Amino acid sequence: MLDAAQRAEAAAVLWAAQSDRSPVEPLATTWPAIGAADAYEIQLINIRRQLAEGRTVRGHKVGLSSKVMQQMMGVDEPDYGHLLSDMVLPQETPVEAGRYCYPRIEVEIGYVLGRSLPGEGCTTEDVLAATEYIVPSLELIDSRILDWRIGLADTIADNASSAGVILGSARVRPGDLNPADIEAVLYREGEEIARGNTSAVLGDPTEAVAWLARKVASFGVRLEAGHVILPGSCTKAVDVKPGESYRAEFEGLGSVSVGFVH
Repeated sequence: MLDAAQRAEAAAVLWAAQSDRSPVEPLATTWPAIGAADAYEIQLINIRRQLAEGRTVRGHKVGLSSKVMQQMMGVDEPDYGHLLSDMVLPQETPVEAGRYCYPRIEVEIGYVLGRSLPGEGCTTEDVLAATEYIVPSLELIDSRILDWRIGLADTIADNASSAGVILGSARVRPGDLNPADIEAVLYREGEEIARGNTSAVLGDPTEAVAWLARKVASFGVRLEAGHVILPGSCTKAVDVKPGESYRAEFEGLGSVSVGFVH
């Protein structure tokens, strides 16, 4: 465990890395005793800093919720992060890749809540009942840790490697499709580069949302009406470069697109 001063110092290091787009060494290099509880507190320090600057919470995301992503990142449990108002990006506006250190995109569905979720004891039935609609989405992830050499504490402290989300225009109520069995395909410049099924996310992405509601309750946080909840990627993460465009198509749900510029 770290003390309060060490947590504040680690948060300041990550804040500078994000602000300057200058990635840093893994946190355990400087703070070998860092654990997951420390990392969540570090994340919250920087979230509070951004809220004080005028941003608002638009939702949350579950990270590392598929075996593919856990193996890719070398971890064995999910994590979570915050989605802030300036992280919700429109499809129509190209994204400046230079704003990020190591940008990647992930393919996932999004849950938009019509009412707040319970915390402790939240079930998949609670999630489906509270979800107003499901949307196709692309999550933009990034790491302020050098060369993505992250452990679990690194990604948690770094807001679960969050950077942004692009939501498609489709709106489908959960009773009109099975969110646990949606085929998704990612295209780059019209060529298929990844394919997956939402069942890769804890067997059912709705379970990931219920897990998140239970998890954040221990930190005094609720998933509220109007929030966007990203349950995790059903494909591998893909590096993006300026000049490239991407489109994800979801069976029965529609599509979402994003382009990147310098």
